Amino acid sequence: MRLPKIIVAFIACLGVAACTSGSGIDGLGLSSETTSSIQRPNAPLTESVTPPEPVPYQSAVAEPAGEEEAPAEMAALVAPERPQAADAAYANIVINERRFRDAKPINFGKASPKQLAVHGVDISRWQGDIDWAKLRGQGANFVYIKATDGGDHLDPMFRKNWRDAEKAGLKRGAYHFFYWCRTAREQADWFIRNVPKVKGALPPVIDVEWNHTSNCKKRPSRENVLEKMQVFMDKLEAHYGQRPVIYTAPDFYADNLKGAFKNHPFWLRSVAAHPSKVYPGREWVFWQYSGSGLSHGVEGRIDLNVFHGDENAWRKWLARSAG
Repeated sequence: MRLPKIIVAFIACLGVAACTSGSGIDGLGLSSETTSSIQRPNAPLTESVTPPEPVPYQSAVAEPAGEEEAPAEMAALVAPERPQAADAAYANIVINERRFRDAKPINFGKASPKQLAVHGVDISRWQGDIDWAKLRGQGANFVYIKATDGGDHLDPMFRKNWRDAEKAGLKRGAYHFFYWCRTAREQADWFIRNVPKVKGALPPVIDVEWNHTSNCKKRPSRENVLEKMQVFMDKLEAHYGQRPVIYTAPDFYADNLKGAFKNHPFWLRSVAAHPSKVYPGREWVFWQYSGSGLSHGVEGRIDLNVFHGDENAWRKWLARSAG
């Protein structure tokens, strides 16, 4: 979830003006956009039936005294059991073979992501207009789409990408880039306001990283980071009925996430080595193995990802986790 180098260079030229911006951040670059130029919806978008209410649970992370965040409504540690009909709904889902290329290919050896069956991508406004049919044909079986960051930034391509990905037959989900200078509760409210509840959607994602070019220089303590994440994720789980996925990068993980959130699925960025070497002992569902992918249907580079399992495991995971 990184910006192209040319965009980062352009943003750096605008550094003085950006320091006064109150907007969120996009990938590893400072976003100069706010929703003042994007019409805010009056109510959350809805496209489907509301999923079953989760069962209350005891939070996995203790809440430190005196923090700014009040605890959100608690959600279930284990995803609600879904009827056997859910398994049948995904039994015949078509999985396309990976045909992506890579501008900077890495030799992962025997642990190559090519050995795994279900590949996908993540995208934001920086990929521009996408030919989704071609991207699907290249082996994009799922896509995570940038939706929001902070408490006031909506990716201007989100709604179009959300609709078009579904039409092309990709399993789709939305992600939020977490901004450390806004409260977790208002960020969760902003995501919920803009990302619809949709039957069959992938679980929502919280993207947590250190952003070296952000106008927010705050780096909370590990205790505070975990508390903020818990508040955000609990509120999303209570609303969507799905356990949020945690996306992160090696430096942030080392500082904050070792041993934490064992009941949450992880999506790990590891573009030079297998996740088992970069995140020892951490189970994962998605692996972002390249930030320099090339594909028909997309101009420029795109992030490449893979699901941890074979085709049958993918179908079972969708039956348990999709909305």
